[in-house]
Amino acid sequence: MRETIKLIDQNTAGFCFVMQGEILKGIVTDGDIRRSLLDGFSLDQKVDEIMETDFFSLKKGVSLLEIQLQLKNFKIIPIVDDSGKLVDFATPKRFHQIPIVEPVLEGKELEYVMDCVSTGWISSQGKYVKRFEQEFANYTGADFALSVFNGTVALHLALVALGIGFEDEVIVPDLTFASPLNAVLYVGAKPVILDINPNTACLNVELIEGAITEKTKAIIPVHLYGHPTDMNPLMEIAKKYSLKVIEDCAEAVGSYYHGQHVGCFGDAATFSFFGNKTITTGEGGMIMFKEKTVFEKAQLLRDHGMSKEKRYWHEEVGFNYRLTNLQAAVGVAQLERADHFVSQKRWMAKIYTEGLRNSQLFLLPGEYGDVVNSYWLYTIYLRNPSEETRDSILDQLKNFGIQARPVFYSMHRMPPYQKYALCSSRYNHSLSLSKGGISLPSSASVTLDEINRVCDALYEIESTLLS
Repeated sequence: MRETIKLIDQNTAGFCFVMQGEILKGIVTDGDIRRSLLDGFSLDQKVDEIMETDFFSLKKGVSLLEIQLQLKNFKIIPIVDDSGKLVDFATPKRFHQIPIVEPVLEGKELEYVMDCVSTGWISSQGKYVKRFEQEFANYTGADFALSVFNGTVALHLALVALGIGFEDEVIVPDLTFASPLNAVLYVGAKPVILDINPNTACLNVELIEGAITEKTKAIIPVHLYGHPTDMNPLMEIAKKYSLKVIEDCAEAVGSYYHGQHVGCFGDAATFSFFGNKTITTGEGGMIMFKEKTVFEKAQLLRDHGMSKEKRYWHEEVGFNYRLTNLQAAVGVAQLERADHFVSQKRWMAKIYTEGLRNSQLFLLPGEYGDVVNSYWLYTIYLRNPSEETRDSILDQLKNFGIQARPVFYSMHRMPPYQKYALCSSRYNHSLSLSKGGISLPSSASVTLDEINRVCDALYEIESTLLS
């Protein structure tokens, strides 16, 4: 028993296996030992007097799904071959639920937040707000950066600052989160919804020119899931027709197009720092501007429209869209590790692509053109799109202890936006990817074992679906 305690202390698992050669004979937990000592056992007694010999085990080759199901009933499951040789084991910790994405807060976040608390600078005034804005501008190569309290208000404020308003038309992609369309509607403008490029899942630039009218004033390209939109031809069209461009980079920190960070092409660009983004402030956002006058207008509007020179004198009807010093402190710490996060996500994408390259069921994401995809979410697509099949796969992944999520719905299908659809037959690509898209666990902290678990689970599901 004394030697067993030492082993359990060394492996920190709370248990150990008792072997005869390579054959598993029993399991001993730290609880078994405590109870035996209370019952008067000596540390010099043999452990086989207290070990569990009537243990539940699974055979080598068992499916991941069966392991996951049995872990609901057993905390330790040895996996043995036909001869009883121990080949592996399962515990809830080893087969924990893999989240779709979670923040990684292992840098100086707490140190900087405590600095805010200890100095009393916890609201929208404080050194971290300016520092975050400046360092974010340095990271991306922006001319001007302005922090706000989320990515949606970033879009709204950018549109207002650029003079987009009532009855103007703004071109947006059909496959996106709702924020770009909502922001257009906030300012009284009309979203003009276009289909996407099936390779990148971003706005199909070839469709833009045909959708321009005398009321068109702006384009909002969304760099979806981290893949950049094809910006050079888009900017040529914008210049030709004198259109403003607001890049939605909410999911694209660390993404590059022709060697430049996304967001550096348009008149403005917006970022989100929600808890699931590549860098996070919990809630938060940033707007990048090219023109100083537009930046200063947005800065004024963000702060209630109040004059910098004359406190409490309001020059315009503005908004309270300010980021707090506490949030900015977290952002500064996150930004210090942004390159690491992006590197981890690109490594993750490489492992997923290698692991799923033999799939007959799924199409895999990639990089199209001279771009760097930051892979905010690694998203795969059914070769034969079907919402029913996609939802079935999502449910089965949940049984494996794997969180996954569907791709966004096509915007033109939903009640608030249906009247802005040009024609249902013009959205073939967005409908296809929406119906068949699945985003896999994509945290910057995802491990090799977790990625392999996801790939193994997908192959098990695939074999069932294709049989």
